[in-house]
Amino acid sequence: MSNIAKAFANGKAFIPFITCGDPDLATTAAVVRAAVENGADLIELGIPFSDPTAEGPVIQGANLRALNGGVTTDRIFDFVRELRKDVTVPMVFMTYANVVFSYGAERFIATCQEIGIDGLILPDLPFEEKEEFLPLCRQYGVDLISLIAPTSENRIAMIAREAEGFLYIVSSLGVTGMRSEIKTDLAAIVKVVRENTDIPCAIGFGISTPEQAQKMAALSDGAIVGSAIIKLLEKYGKDAPAYVGEYVKSMKDAL
Repeated sequence: MSNIAKAFANGKAFIPFITCGDPDLATTAAVVRAAVENGADLIELGIPFSDPTAEGPVIQGANLRALNGGVTTDRIFDFVRELRKDVTVPMVFMTYANVVFSYGAERFIATCQEIGIDGLILPDLPFEEKEEFLPLCRQYGVDLISLIAPTSENRIAMIAREAEGFLYIVSSLGVTGMRSEIKTDLAAIVKVVRENTDIPCAIGFGISTPEQAQKMAALSDGAIVGSAIIKLLEKYGKDAPAYVGEYVKSMKDAL
């Protein structure tokens, strides 16, 4: 069983997204630990990038705060090494292809393996271009996680058949951020996914309340939440871990 599969082994998975270094790495570490203590099954760590095209204003703001605070990819690697001394849940990086490319793809992916990062999500990497990173990911045992968007339509089956780790289903068109309601016919997307792969799928983009999480998890194997957590960080800064812990517990209980 891949490490990522373990996140989905005990019922519905709750997956928080946290931008590394917002407001600083010590706070990020405390937030990760608070999330895990309160039931988070897998942690998605964002490596900040100056031009995060998939993100709405909330996560863009977190990227800026982190970059202004002097976060670098190497500092994030060291931070994960520290975290891995006591955090055992699966962890994946979410970042942009350019970050991996400019660091040196092989060096980046080899380091992921070495520090215990289980997967990589690159929202700006088109399915058709994943060969650029896939052989390296396979060589180093890092799952390259595919995204399926409402616009994927006739490509859903193809993406699902080749999926690794878990499938990230994007709930709505546009960028990340909280939504009052999610209108996409997700049941139809999940049905095609299920017909083509046994790999778990989790739904993200726009989920902020326990009710939404419950709905999404009823359709899929888990829920991914980013902006709602980043908002707590924006509001409470270094005091955010306690609030994030409470929030994660309420979301996990709903699942």
